[in-house]
Amino acid sequence: MKQKVTKDNGNKKKVQHVFIIGSKGIPAKYGGFETFVEKLTKFKKSENVQYHVACAVEPEDYRAEEADFIYHGAACHTIRWKKIGPARAILYDVDALRWAISYAKKNHIHQPVFYILACRVGIFIRHYKKKIEEIGGLLYINPDGHEFLRKKWSPMVRRYWKYSESLMVKHGDLLICDSKSIESYIRSEYRVSRPNTTFIAYGAETDKSVISGEDEKLLHWYQDKKLKPKEFYLVVGRFVPENNYEIMIREFMKSGTTKDFALITNVSEKFLEELKQKTGFDRDPRIKFAGTMYDSELLKKIREDAYGYFHGHEVGGTNPSLLEALSATDLNLLLDVGFNREVGENGALYWNKKDGNLAHLINQADQMSPDQIADIGNTAKKRISDWYNWGYIVDQYENLFLRENERTRT
Repeated sequence: MKQKVTKDNGNKKKVQHVFIIGSKGIPAKYGGFETFVEKLTKFKKSENVQYHVACAVEPEDYRAEEADFIYHGAACHTIRWKKIGPARAILYDVDALRWAISYAKKNHIHQPVFYILACRVGIFIRHYKKKIEEIGGLLYINPDGHEFLRKKWSPMVRRYWKYSESLMVKHGDLLICDSKSIESYIRSEYRVSRPNTTFIAYGAETDKSVISGEDEKLLHWYQDKKLKPKEFYLVVGRFVPENNYEIMIREFMKSGTTKDFALITNVSEKFLEELKQKTGFDRDPRIKFAGTMYDSELLKKIREDAYGYFHGHEVGGTNPSLLEALSATDLNLLLDVGFNREVGENGALYWNKKDGNLAHLINQADQMSPDQIADIGNTAKKRISDWYNWGYIVDQYENLFLRENERTRT
């Protein structure tokens, strides 16, 4: 629940102030970074850490009297989006960074940390790094994944992402990578800059859904989508080419499975038509586009009820949908790239993009015994519980921020 802001305590408490820039803000309504900030603040343990979160709002929805609020103990400030097309996210980050530095300076905050999520603002970062240094602050950066490889971007935008990333790495005091593979890439690709890096993973919920198998919402969803528990494979994710929907659909169609393939995604008509022309999936009644799902508990229950889960992401770090799948679905079939194998280890099966490989794995998966599936599912859940639960992730972040706090005060 949002709360009104009370008077800032400034430096009366010996707290580490952390300004989070680069997400669309909280309460979370969007993707991975927003959920990350939501969980980081929701599960905060130490009173010696104070978060400040920049939140995006459309110009027509901006209300001056509601511009500042408290949520999960974090001091949130709304920044108006600029309606300027694709560059709006870059200018939003710049506006948020300008606000954060100004706020820290005005309130005489001692040695603040500015934590920027993603590498959009590289062409501006040298200027703002100087301002951060002037007030004794530190610049932390989460480089995210390989944004410059995403097929949705034009060649020019991809070049910008790569150049921007290089500048962010050069000027960052610390790069916090949510994947060991990304950390290895940063250290190798930019070894001339000798970047200071650390690894802290993304987190996941580990408890089971509160929704029962007899819940009316669940039963209605199954009836509407013509699906049955444990009789469908599932994928959940953004409907973009680099998530390999074409390969998953084509290989599923080649397999001999009698189960369905449910795709919970925000369908783009252009990409959907392209897939239809390339695969002819509309002639296979097993393939069912199930639309979007914003009820997190219902989605968790659907994941639990899936016979198997496909994960085709190959661009990025620790992917939230993969963590959610490993914590809920017993049998996970993952594209064999470093990011995915790093997370899944022995708790999943792996496929590659060679013709027939995934189809063969689906046929094998259909023949697995309940005990075999339970064993691999338990391995996956233990992996998530031990290394990716939000409590553990929050501990790592708070220890990092407070360690810096203590170091800079001595």
